[in-house]
Amino acid sequence: MEVTCLLLLALIPVHCRGQGVYAPAQAQIAHAGQACVVKEDNISERVYTIREGDTLMLQCLVTGHPRPQVRWTKTAGSASDKFQETSVFNETLRIERVARTQGGRYYCKAENGVGVPAIKSIRVDVQYLDEPVLTVHQTVSDVRGNFYQEKTVFLRCTVNSNPPARFIWKRGSDTLSHSQDNGVDIYEPLYTQGETKVLKLKNLRPQDYASYTCQVSVRNVCGIPDKAITFRLTNTTAPPALKLSVNETLVVNPGENVTVQCLLTGGDPLPQLQWSHGPGPLPLGALAQGGTLTIPSVQARDSGYYNCTATNNVGNPAKKTVNLLVRSMKNATFQITPDVIKESENIQLGQDLKLSCHVDAVPQEKVTYQWFKNGKPARMSKRLLVTRNDPELPAVTSSLELIDLHFSDYGTYLCMASFPGAPVPDLTVEVNISSETVPPAISVPKGRAVVTVREGSPAELQCEVRGKPRPPVLWSRVDKEAVLLPSGLLLEETPDGKLRLERVSRDMSGTYRCQTARYNGFNVRPREAQVQLNVQFPPEVEPSSQDVRQALGRPVLLRCSLLRGSPQRIASAAWRFKGQLLPPPPVVPPAAEAPDHAELLLDALTRDSSGSYECSVSNDVGSATCLFQVSAKAYSPEFYFDTPNPTRSHKLSKNYSYVLQWTQREPDAVDPVLSYRLSVRQLNQHNAMVKAIPVRRVEKGQLLEYILTDLRVPHSYEIRLTPYTTFGAGDMASRIIHYTEGRLGLIPHPNADNTCHFEDEKICGYTQDLTDNFDWTRQNALTQNPKRSPNTGPPTDISGTPEGYYMFIETSRPRELGDRARLVSPLYNASAKFYCVSFFYHMYGKHIGSLNLLVRSRNKGALDTHAWSLSGNKGNVWQQAHVPISPSGPFQIIFEGVRGSGYLGDIAIDDVTLKKGECPRKQMDPNKVVVMPGSGAPRQSSPRLWGPVALFLLALQR
Repeated sequence: MEVTCLLLLALIPVHCRGQGVYAPAQAQIAHAGQACVVKEDNISERVYTIREGDTLMLQCLVTGHPRPQVRWTKTAGSASDKFQETSVFNETLRIERVARTQGGRYYCKAENGVGVPAIKSIRVDVQYLDEPVLTVHQTVSDVRGNFYQEKTVFLRCTVNSNPPARFIWKRGSDTLSHSQDNGVDIYEPLYTQGETKVLKLKNLRPQDYASYTCQVSVRNVCGIPDKAITFRLTNTTAPPALKLSVNETLVVNPGENVTVQCLLTGGDPLPQLQWSHGPGPLPLGALAQGGTLTIPSVQARDSGYYNCTATNNVGNPAKKTVNLLVRSMKNATFQITPDVIKESENIQLGQDLKLSCHVDAVPQEKVTYQWFKNGKPARMSKRLLVTRNDPELPAVTSSLELIDLHFSDYGTYLCMASFPGAPVPDLTVEVNISSETVPPAISVPKGRAVVTVREGSPAELQCEVRGKPRPPVLWSRVDKEAVLLPSGLLLEETPDGKLRLERVSRDMSGTYRCQTARYNGFNVRPREAQVQLNVQFPPEVEPSSQDVRQALGRPVLLRCSLLRGSPQRIASAAWRFKGQLLPPPPVVPPAAEAPDHAELLLDALTRDSSGSYECSVSNDVGSATCLFQVSAKAYSPEFYFDTPNPTRSHKLSKNYSYVLQWTQREPDAVDPVLSYRLSVRQLNQHNAMVKAIPVRRVEKGQLLEYILTDLRVPHSYEIRLTPYTTFGAGDMASRIIHYTEGRLGLIPHPNADNTCHFEDEKICGYTQDLTDNFDWTRQNALTQNPKRSPNTGPPTDISGTPEGYYMFIETSRPRELGDRARLVSPLYNASAKFYCVSFFYHMYGKHIGSLNLLVRSRNKGALDTHAWSLSGNKGNVWQQAHVPISPSGPFQIIFEGVRGSGYLGDIAIDDVTLKKGECPRKQMDPNKVVVMPGSGAPRQSSPRLWGPVALFLLALQR
């Protein structure tokens, strides 16, 4: 920055306005990105249409003070979808390659703690067109007895699209219509998924054997091209037919190589074959090639259904299924069932007894069982019976029934399960029957009914089982809100009665049930017991961190509260200041309940007692810390972002000024703010200008203002602002200010100078229309083409300086009569009923066409209306126009230049201003004329030069 810049900046005083400027958040959604169209539907809701795969960009334009925070959320596109949250905390929501599932209603929620949040929404409609699918179906039915048969063919075309697709059927290159051909019928069937149109060929004729094309179109919406699919119908067209090389149920031994062939027996066109497995994918190592499926070294886990499907889009797909069973056995169990009729739970001589044996096998029904007593095959008799498939037991279970139990029946019984002739190992289970064989009993060991452990440690829950034989113990949870065990199971079997838990967490606390299993033991009512698990964990406190502000000399109370913990009590609390242990506070008489908080009182805050305080709270399991940062520092300023047109440019000096406004956050929380330290640094520069700004007493909501002058166009600056009190420096706030000629997306204050001079390459956010014939050009006297056409166009901009820029249309070749160039403004949010558009125009040349001003309303679709128009040669002078407009909603203004009959027709515009309110009724000079240099007439000086000079002189006088 230059020295004069620093001097001017230092001399501009601060202005304080005593009005409260805190305002609730307001929001409006503006679209960007690759939208096809933004329209209003029949219930006046905004709909943003975009093509699938393009970039979705939504901007939430907000006002309000303090600056609102923005959060984007989304509801799904249909009621069946669940609510989704994007949770994007940003004013701009950007989604690359948007998918159809990302359509739906998007909400922009802006809140700043003042009033209620502002919520705006827009519905995003994602447009797409998939490839169509064409299938052929045919029926043969008798009509009128047996006089003749009618063969009808249906060509069904289905597509997924948004918006709904339009269908066109063609035979060869001819478009079909049932009004032109009585042999065809075109209709839309009911209850179909996606969009479907059916072409019905009634009583098939020779000319119906041809190529048929289904063409689908969404009428080029979003530039989506049409798509088509073709099918050739012949007299051999037929659906697919299949047969298998093996039986539908295939039983194999583990380790064998399995090959299944799926053979085509019909179908035209040639069907495609595909193998699948359910459930899950094909086994690792399996090879599906054409119709042949090979599984090397098959294992028990490979059992399941294998499907061979043939499709050729004619009729329904043909499907054959093979149920592959790999022989296996596991989980051999037994049960001892005392006399059921006498409802006995013990083994008694003279009563009946049943021993049961079961294995889980594939295939289950092929398992055979053998019973042995004391190592020898059991001999069947009237008192010794073997039964299979007992209805009270699992399927394919073998039972050995002992009628009228004798002492001689005591012994060791063995059940052996096997697959005869298969290389699968036999499984055996053994049970001893004697006077010592008694039903189980279960209990919790002494001192183990309540188990208390610390979070993260292992735990062991134990139940003891007595009896012979001892059955497994099944564990479950009693708590209704936590029905699953930590393993994720409802029941967990433990052979020794111990449930082992690794790294327990607090949600594992609760009551656990242990009970005896009804297998590998007595088949009687389960015995059960309960164990309570208590998981201790360190305390959780609030606040975890807190910024405490207070004026000097005032008392400060710090409180650290216990939120949760196990045990739920404070055993001890220690306070530290800057890491040094403080003496314990005065002892409070013990209460009936354990304390749930710790307090520290500072009688009067001083500079020495300002700093970091820690409260360490313990519950004998662990500890947690509350952190307090105590000071008399002032809070940070709150920059005011809703300043109407804060940038004011000065074309002659190539400088600009910026109106910096802010409020002070919670000024009454600490000592009064005495001054601010302002730091201004140009981006990419190291040196900064520093200035002290004294202020009087600052009220909450009071708007403070400082004008930064002689900032260099088009550079951006980092602003840092720090409040100072008697305590010293407070919290600093920073922001970046950018040079912009006119504020994008926001309506300026009605009295603000919101003028666009086109000095910046971004041309104030104006854009070239993509639907016109050519573009507007930005230039000045230094960048003009030296070979430009004479006798047309301005030699300089409105200021008369060679450096000043303006916008113009070049009408030389290849431009033709009637060609249009459109310059479109940013989107403005209408907040007033009337606006005035003022601008300077230059229309000099014998071939001048027309200059039109249009207003594009975004309230009900993109509707352009003419607001002003002028045609013909108006002389080599800049003239000013004031055009009143009254938009009903968000709007843009468009400058349209129309080429006349020849190349001497250049039209230029400059200094475009948009203000709230009506245009001046009595203008000092309705057609203000600025005569170009060299015309011989006197030239009016530009008033812009006097602004900085007068301000400078006024500051010197003060």
